[in-house]
Amino acid sequence: MSIEGLRKTYGDVVAVDDLSFTIARGEVFALLGPNGAGKTTTVEILEGHRRRTAGHVEVLGLDPETGGRDYRERVGIVLQEAGIDEDFTPRELIRLYRGMYPRRLPVDGVIDLVGLADKADARVKTLSGGQRRRLDLALGLVGDPELLFLDEPTTGFDPSARRRAWELVESLRGLGKTVLLTTHYMDEAEHLADRVGVVVAGRLVALGTPAEIGGAARTSSTIAFRLPPGVAISQVPDLGAALRTQGEDWQLRTAEPVAVLERLIGWARARGVVLSGLSVERPSLEDVYLELIEHAGAGAAEPEHVGVS
Repeated sequence: MSIEGLRKTYGDVVAVDDLSFTIARGEVFALLGPNGAGKTTTVEILEGHRRRTAGHVEVLGLDPETGGRDYRERVGIVLQEAGIDEDFTPRELIRLYRGMYPRRLPVDGVIDLVGLADKADARVKTLSGGQRRRLDLALGLVGDPELLFLDEPTTGFDPSARRRAWELVESLRGLGKTVLLTTHYMDEAEHLADRVGVVVAGRLVALGTPAEIGGAARTSSTIAFRLPPGVAISQVPDLGAALRTQGEDWQLRTAEPVAVLERLIGWARARGVVLSGLSVERPSLEDVYLELIEHAGAGAAEPEHVGVS
């Protein structure tokens, strides 16, 4: 998949502003961003459901805008909400959708894959929200797509169902399927995605693996510790960064956690001081994501590409 200079406007409103990135065959790619960032518009253009204003888009060797049936038969789409008849059963709907594709997965196999075996013959109107999302996923998979679009696929799932959905996405990667995922769950993107793109106000502000975007090269680590009674913070040596209190803990942020830890632990050992609660935290993808959108919202003009492949 290749996107170059993608732009979409509605009158004077710019929804997508010069997006460029690629997604490799067999890759799980997460597109992240706050509400109104342009994610849905971008995905709808890639699905072939919306016309672009400018730019070049190629998906599975075709232009989604003109690919027609040849294109649609090769992709699967899982929307945030699917308008399906609630009087059908999951088995009936999966069989119906299956008949629309030249390449098809077995009905019972798909039912088992998404964990709906015990609800396969129940009316859709009796399903819980999480079970309906599993049905949505089944309908997107039954045509054995080469590329699967997943729009907020685990919304409404309980923790167990989310883990099963994650396992399903991982199995799709193992089968060589390409997956484009949008989600507001940063742990989901961090767990599933080979690479992540962050979009703010229609512009790409970061691109790379979760480790690259969320790693120490981007944000300082946080070291926290607690001093025993009778030891004042003034006795702690200069650690090269300002200390601040967080409840009963002392914290500092540093780009050189190893050096700071060596100095702090060396001082504590020499004086017999026990540092309870000593910890080092690398920034999570969520931490860096929030920092990115805050920075971009404050007026960052240039996209920042991290580890672009």
